[in-house]
Amino acid sequence: MQLKELRKEYDHLQQIYGAKELDSIYNGGCDDHPNICFVFMNPTGRNIASSKDWKGLKSPWIGTKNIWDLFEKLNLLNENIYRKIKSIKGSEWTEEFAKEVYDDVTKHKYFITNLGKCTQIDARELPDSVYKVYLDLLKKELHIIDPRIIILFGNQVSSIVLDEKISVSQVRKKCFIKNIYGKDYKFYSVYYPVGNGRFNIDKSIEDIKWIINQEISNDQEIVTI
Repeated sequence: MQLKELRKEYDHLQQIYGAKELDSIYNGGCDDHPNICFVFMNPTGRNIASSKDWKGLKSPWIGTKNIWDLFEKLNLLNENIYRKIKSIKGSEWTEEFAKEVYDDVTKHKYFITNLGKCTQIDARELPDSVYKVYLDLLKKELHIIDPRIIILFGNQVSSIVLDEKISVSQVRKKCFIKNIYGKDYKFYSVYYPVGNGRFNIDKSIEDIKWIINQEISNDQEIVTI
């Protein structure tokens, strides 16, 4: 199975749980044994790739600024690309620039996805029941890309994926082992770093740097590109 084979199901669920005038946002980055898979919540209409007129990548965070602060601080983003992201308006992202950004993400060997692929007009809170519909699809996604470690952002995503009540503040730097299709994967839960969680971004950076040092310290690509 390939990632693109999951898109039909994501698009079907968009019509049920998302804004019908917007497209699903899928994923992006290194999809062949990445060092890290970052799992966020769900996309919003601020991602300009959710427009039906957008013909380029349908990947997370296109046309936004704040999340790229996190990746830049982790040395996971080219400095010139980061400067351009911060200097242009979201509406000024082109399909070519989005590809340039995600080519850089791929070079740094990480993958970005959301638990829920249903794009909402705004950052409205979704019930657990919606995210749980996407859980098996996320497991298929992880099985396909086979990441070394998986980082879950926030209490809600962490609780659903790990199938236990998680409070990030109580499990910082704790590794969870979960079996997916016969293989054990390492999961970490960290603070959500954007939106209402923006004030926690320094804690997210601290924890992810620690995780990288513990889990990927021998992989020079993660810090030198």
